[in-house]
Amino acid sequence: MSDKNNQENLTPEVVKVPLVIACGDEGVQINVGRRLAFLGAGLKLEGFDKVLVAVRKMLESYSDQSDRQLRLVASEENSYVKEVLGLNDFDEANASMQQHLQALSDKENLLYVGILPFADPLELKHGIKGHMVRPRNIHIANKICFTLSGGETTYNLGQYLISADWLAFADKDLVKSVIDTQVKFYEKLAKRPLKFVIEEAGDLPSEIVAKNKTILFSLGYNFSLDV
Repeated sequence: MSDKNNQENLTPEVVKVPLVIACGDEGVQINVGRRLAFLGAGLKLEGFDKVLVAVRKMLESYSDQSDRQLRLVASEENSYVKEVLGLNDFDEANASMQQHLQALSDKENLLYVGILPFADPLELKHGIKGHMVRPRNIHIANKICFTLSGGETTYNLGQYLISADWLAFADKDLVKSVIDTQVKFYEKLAKRPLKFVIEEAGDLPSEIVAKNKTILFSLGYNFSLDV
């Protein structure tokens, strides 16, 4: 066999990274997949159906190597779900989040993958693997990170996460409402104002990343660059 044929056979196969919508809770760690973070994974988040329209427009800007099918994952001990559904404890929240997200996935043509536990990384459905890594009953994040280029690429236990990757494809009133709602909840959870940072690494074209950043800044989120 020629050297040329050997080189062709050794060419690595491109692996498509599955995208999963998950809560921005700092304990959510996706070991296999890439997180697009929304409060409560979008559950009862006003305007989330319109956000998904913008997210799908965003996905059209990805390279052909990207997996564009959106997944949806629940997570244990979700404070937002407990509050928004008026539940008594986290056992109820865990069960209710799964039920509601299964229904949401059916409604919005998403793939429901399961729930992230406080345990070793768990292989869920549709190519996603992850778990919860913060201490139980404790939130330790001291900042909010906005992703700008197609989801989380670097996990950081010290930060809540909010997807701002889709902003360039949505109405500004929708953007403001959805972003403000999430920031206010995380600051209430932290019981203090939080520092804002951004993550620009990812798969989106640089011009879209720049537009997302400009929109975020115009909303009054003065972020630091030292992610």
